[in-house]
Amino acid sequence: MVSQINLGGIAVDVLLKDIKNVHLSVHPPMGRVRISAPKRMSIDTIRVFAISKLDWIKQQQMKLREQERETPRDYVDGESHYVWGKRYLLMLCESDEPPSIKLEHSRMNLRVRPRTDEDKRKVLVEEWYREQLKEAVPPLFARWQPLLGLRVERFFVQRMKTKWGSCNHKTRTIWLNTELAKKPVECLAYIVLHEMVHLREPTHNARFTRLLDRFMPQWRQHRDTLNGLPVRHERWSY
Repeated sequence: MVSQINLGGIAVDVLLKDIKNVHLSVHPPMGRVRISAPKRMSIDTIRVFAISKLDWIKQQQMKLREQERETPRDYVDGESHYVWGKRYLLMLCESDEPPSIKLEHSRMNLRVRPRTDEDKRKVLVEEWYREQLKEAVPPLFARWQPLLGLRVERFFVQRMKTKWGSCNHKTRTIWLNTELAKKPVECLAYIVLHEMVHLREPTHNARFTRLLDRFMPQWRQHRDTLNGLPVRHERWSY
């Protein structure tokens, strides 16, 4: 059941669930606020919690509203596309051969069959990004698994509107945003380590921070770089 509380003009969606802890999130593009709370928690207690986080909520909303966004892509000649933080110009080639994408110097050469429409070109490019990420992630797991003393059982790559990554510490599963293939490799490394550390420490407490500091002293710099880059243009619906 979803209800709503109002905090001085800020609407907060409240979802009561079968969970143990309260979860607060602020969602793009304009900073919609949601609180997931245990079913046993009263709305007054949730309101007090939300008020205590009001400054943080406002900061997150400001960041989202000010964050640069990519322009829509049409997947035509001359468009800019990014791979591991480097800019490439898309070049279309129509041919009666299987579709493919190859990077050459500063060009992303997309070979498609004649009369391939925009939607299909988009699917081809997004699937290619997904494959780049699938190849780049396992070596990062191999680097940090022995150091963290754990094993990632499964990982998935998918489009995500509100997160760069997520995990389930019980099943040792990690999900990563396909968009990470567009960002510098150190940003991917930071997100992978972030989620792996969550497999040992589910919350963002002092122990979580100490583990990040130990294995990636520059993680704050990589986080800030990632959060400062343009985010994907999306058609948002609620």
